[in-house]
Amino acid sequence: MKDGKDWEKKATNIPGVFLLKLPSFKRKSTSLAIEVNPVGASGAVTKKRGVVVRSSKELEEINKLLSHPKIAELAKLIDQVNPERANADVSSESTVFEI
Repeated sequence: MKDGKDWEKKATNIPGVFLLKLPSFKRKSTSLAIEVNPVGASGAVTKKRGVVVRSSKELEEINKLLSHPKIAELAKLIDQVNPERANADVSSESTVFEI
C-alpha cells in the first residue's frame, strides 16, 4: 500500500474486509484504515462505502455499539419496512492481503 493511490482499497483474505489508504489532511499524514463492507452471494460489496475503522480504540467503540441488543431489534424492524435491494456488480481486486 506504500505505493498505492489515495483512497485506494485492497482486498484481504476476509470477505468484506479491505485495507484503505487514507490521504494526508492538514496536519495528519497518510495512513491506513480498515473498511468493513459486507459482500453478497456474488462476492460483490453491498455498499459503495463501508464502515471505516482508523484504530483499535475506534473498533472497540463500534463493536460496543453494534453488540447492543436494541440495534439488532431495530435492524429487524427495518427489514420489515424496507424492500430487499439488489447487490452491486463484482469488482476485481488484484492484490489480496493475508490477515
